[in-house]
Amino acid sequence: MTGRTGDSGFSAQERAAMKARNAELKAEARREKDAQKAAADAEDVRAKIASMPDGDREMAERLHALVAAVAPDLAPKLYYGQPGYARGGKVVVFFRSGQQDKLRYSTFGLSPEAALDESDGLWPTSYALIDPTDAAWKQIEDIVRRA
Repeated sequence: MTGRTGDSGFSAQERAAMKARNAELKAEARREKDAQKAAADAEDVRAKIASMPDGDREMAERLHALVAAVAPDLAPKLYYGQPGYARGGKVVVFFRSGQQDKLRYSTFGLSPEAALDESDGLWPTSYALIDPTDAAWKQIEDIVRRA
């Protein structure tokens, strides 16, 4: 029993190795749980977009594809029941269906996590969308990339 200490019969090195392995197993389980949650969140967002009325659905689909292309680090996540895109669990940009909200326009918005503060102390946090032109989509792409 050389090198063994305490009542457990394990050496300090063996106990340290068991603690390290336990931490590895916990981290692996956490990653699997996080991956499952991310997949479920993405599916929830796709289902929400699919349930939107014509017009809003097409805009939401285009925004979804745009975010995936220019900011793949942003993960789909429902935000107040509407599609949002998060970094580290916090929503950065989002879309609100105007038709579902019974408004005359839909909204592309930015949360404080976007941190797009302007030096003059005034900046937009949301944009009205009715039928965006290609130039408007390019502007949204630039905003998402910066956010």
